[in-house]
Amino acid sequence: MESILTSIKKMLGYEEDDTGYDDEIIMHINSVLMDLQQLGVGPSGGFEIEDDTALWEDFITDMKKFSGVKTYIFMRVKLIFDSSTMSSALIESYNKQCDRFEWRLNHAAEYE
Repeated sequence: MESILTSIKKMLGYEEDDTGYDDEIIMHINSVLMDLQQLGVGPSGGFEIEDDTALWEDFITDMKKFSGVKTYIFMRVKLIFDSSTMSSALIESYNKQCDRFEWRLNHAAEYE
């Protein structure tokens, strides 16, 4: 499995070896992970990443049930980290998709 940081960086358009924004991206990923924990997704005690060693399977053991987690984290990090490059229509679309993901992920967590 791929690391959480590496895959989010790739979705944001950064190469794995480009570490210039890692601290900022990690901070935003951790904020979204906190939101997910409050929705009931992930370990009940919370989860944080510090570098590229944390894997998706460390956060979610049933990726089939929670397959939207990767997209949700990417979209939320993109909105926080890089929304200045997005049109207002795209921002609105991302926000609507995030709302849908939150509902679905919370629903999946409640019925786990």
